[in-house]
Amino acid sequence: QEQLVESGGGLVQAGGSLSLSCAASGRIFHIYSAEWYRQAPGHERELVARMTTSDGIVYADSVKGRFTIARDNAWSTVYLQMNSLKPEDTAVYYCAAGREWAGDVQYWGRGTQVTVSS
Repeated sequence: QEQLVESGGGLVQAGGSLSLSCAASGRIFHIYSAEWYRQAPGHERELVARMTTSDGIVYADSVKGRFTIARDNAWSTVYLQMNSLKPEDTAVYYCAAGREWAGDVQYWGRGTQVTVSS
């Protein structure tokens, strides 16, 4: 069974919004940090946002003030609310469960495409 499944990607015009969801099996986000990465063609994969098990939050400088990461009450789903989208945000977005004590990723989702038109 897939551990992490993303949904909510799609095509949106610049200035618009999208909300991504990541459904986790078991108690993944009780143990690991909830993370969103993205990778655009020709670019390295980059961390977009992270929420730790103690609710500490980190955002990439490029998305601060525009994106918000959150969990549901049961800690079974993590969200990425993306506002004021720019063409530069176009990428495949990946949900991940991170070992915050080790600084690496335990589980990866398969990704969801976000395309922002100009």
